[in-house]
Amino acid sequence: MIKLRLRRMGAKKKPSYRIVVADARAKRDGRFVEIVGHYSPMTEPSTIVINNDRARYWLGQGAQPTERVAKLLKIRGITDADGKVVVVEAPAESEAAD
Repeated sequence: MIKLRLRRMGAKKKPSYRIVVADARAKRDGRFVEIVGHYSPMTEPSTIVINNDRARYWLGQGAQPTERVAKLLKIRGITDADGKVVVVEAPAESEAAD
């Protein structure tokens, strides 16, 4: 099973995290498939950067986010309150020409 989860980075007592796509059997800071963002809880306000396209792609492929990553995805507007991917509609070509 593929998961979207946090990988701990940073110094002792100053954590920062990368949001990665990894096999569920891999270690927390072990092998991963792709980095899709990062999260820094020590800043005020917390820094959350996620590549929306790649996160939506992996969720569409069946990747399961961990509880914390699910909350971060909800904060960034990638998923809704039920955990379903929010569909972003591209503007129609006629609107873009105006």
